[in-house]
Amino acid sequence: MTQGYCLKERKKVEIANATEVTLKNGRPATQGTCPNCGTKVFRIGKSK
Repeated sequence: MTQGYCLKERKKVEIANATEVTLKNGRPATQGTCPNCGTKVFRIGKSK
């Protein structure tokens, strides 16, 4: 699983429902939700 930073909880969390997206400039990113609070979590860079 990929980790991201939840801004609401201010800590690193595992990204739930992670999907790979491509930004407008062509960079890969991972988008999903925080499993604890349900807010959107976003991480720029290739997912593992």
